[in-house]
Amino acid sequence: MSQLLHPVSRRGFLAGAAATGALIVLHPFSARAQANQAHLRIMETTDIHVNVLPYDYYADKANDTMGLSRTASLIDAVRKEAVNSMLIDNGDLLQGNPMGDYIAYEKGLKDGDLHPVMKGMNLLGYECSTLGNHEFNYGLSFLDKVLAGANFPFVCANLIRGTELAANPRDDKLYLKPYVILDRKIKDGSGAEQPIRIGIIGFVPPQIMVWDLKNLEGNVKTRDIVEAATAWVPQMKEEGADIVIALSHSGIDVKQGDMMENASFFVAGVDGIDAVFTGHQHLVFPGKKDFQSLEGVDTQKGTLQGKPAVMGGFWGSHMGLIDLMLERDGSKWKVVSATSEARPIFERVDNKAKPTVSDDKRIIAALEQDHQATLAYVRRPVGKTSAPLYSYFALVADDPSVQVVSQAQTWYLKDILKSTQWKDVPLLSAAAPFKAGGRNGADYYTDVPAGDIAIKNVADLYLYPNTVRAVEITGAQVKEWLEMSAGIFNRIEAGKADQALINTDFPSYNFDVIDGVSYKIDLSQPPKYDAKGGVANAGANRIVDLMFGGKPIDPNQKFVVATNNYRAGGGGNFPDINASKIIYEAPDTNRDVIVRYIVSQGTINPSADGNWSFGPLPGTSVVFETGVKAKDFIADVKSLMIEPAGEGEAGFAKYRILL
Repeated sequence: MSQLLHPVSRRGFLAGAAATGALIVLHPFSARAQANQAHLRIMETTDIHVNVLPYDYYADKANDTMGLSRTASLIDAVRKEAVNSMLIDNGDLLQGNPMGDYIAYEKGLKDGDLHPVMKGMNLLGYECSTLGNHEFNYGLSFLDKVLAGANFPFVCANLIRGTELAANPRDDKLYLKPYVILDRKIKDGSGAEQPIRIGIIGFVPPQIMVWDLKNLEGNVKTRDIVEAATAWVPQMKEEGADIVIALSHSGIDVKQGDMMENASFFVAGVDGIDAVFTGHQHLVFPGKKDFQSLEGVDTQKGTLQGKPAVMGGFWGSHMGLIDLMLERDGSKWKVVSATSEARPIFERVDNKAKPTVSDDKRIIAALEQDHQATLAYVRRPVGKTSAPLYSYFALVADDPSVQVVSQAQTWYLKDILKSTQWKDVPLLSAAAPFKAGGRNGADYYTDVPAGDIAIKNVADLYLYPNTVRAVEITGAQVKEWLEMSAGIFNRIEAGKADQALINTDFPSYNFDVIDGVSYKIDLSQPPKYDAKGGVANAGANRIVDLMFGGKPIDPNQKFVVATNNYRAGGGGNFPDINASKIIYEAPDTNRDVIVRYIVSQGTINPSADGNWSFGPLPGTSVVFETGVKAKDFIADVKSLMIEPAGEGEAGFAKYRILL
């Protein structure tokens, strides 16, 4: 199967320093390029997830850590630092915030309509994009309408139309072109323009056939990413590609296997590929934090198996950037050196996000109507709650704001797991109170009144953009999970009054409550684990009367626990809870799942079921601080003998619990 060339005229390709006439600092490659050399700067956006504007529609307020309109200002600056530049995208564009849902479910797209993401991208001069897994969340016909509005090509080499894989990947009937070859002019070190042929190939995680089975079954199939790359790259070279760029909507993992979700490391090992643009994991590469200590991964230089690579964060938080020094070898160009970086749109100052760039006003103007329509959408009720949702007592009693998260996670995973090998394994759910005062101040609590509940209220229930995970563990590991959570409490001496209950060094987001079991916490015992997950008192047992189905839990019984990617990936250093226990990685965020749950129920009843409590300690009392509005809900807390104990510090109110 031959692949037609895709010559596209792009003003942005040579729109660099030479075109602007501005006094700027060139990248070292541009400064030292000789007559037979040229510097090519390739910019990446990835995992935009409809965050074209710097606005958090869940919280209903501006957010300086996101927005393609901000990244666009970086793009303009970066173009000025080089003579030759090009812009690509790495997928996951169409789903991830309420604007995406509004367009897909409310407004819809008629033939000829431009999706808001395409309105923004078309202004910026993209050369090419690939598909991410979230492109399929709204179905193939919706995807087709969106792609029709792009003024740049989309490529994907491992998405097959129909249900049959060919014996040779080159004979697959692909949904999109596997690659494009762009015929361009590039300025060398002497200022002369030379022809160059740039090949761009794209890949999507094969797991879309699990994550979006209902949309894709019978319509498409997927092939292994590395298998597809190995088949198609030689053809690109045969057709005259001087350099080959991989758009791999796939993360970085060095453990090889078939149909890998995160295959970019092995894509880099395919002969003929010169640079790899990655994404999907919502991480940053190169950098100081992610992907450390992986063999063959250089997090300082930004290389995978020696090839330049980059992952530019998510939601427009970073722009990925690879600089290539090219050298003319006869009639062909080859890469002789490279650098890689992920450039952020903000910095942290006093633990707050401070923007380092301003908005591209063209994008703001182009999306103004969509923005206003989305605001109206998120402010509109999607269901009702029969009881108020609040977190004033979330650290001392079973809590409605945590309860509804667990209910939603259980509802979501029960449907997914019913046709798997885990269909008969008991399903539990773990959730923590995110807004529970502490160092964030006396107003930092969930407080949603009974009645109508809007999409933006979900931000009060679930602050973070985590995605749903399921882990399989034993009854013994359930107990250790809870022992770690119970580290938030100080040790309490029996018979003493008004002892401080909460260890303020222990973050509330690590205080997991597990629904589906019942248990008591013996505060007279010391904590088994410290706030960082280290063993503090190996013989301690705070978790007592741990029951499942009305009987003491079997330490050997298997359980599936619904949680989030942070916890399942090892976040918080909970004992034995890490990626090796994951049995399912959902494509959906916990926030989206909560919204869908509320819509499906119509009216939710989030009243706490009281599945955990403190063990009795006669003649003993403890005190804790919470928000002043807690007084409005004290009568709801049935599992505690609780009473006001005066004013706390810094605007908090103090309460006493009689144990």
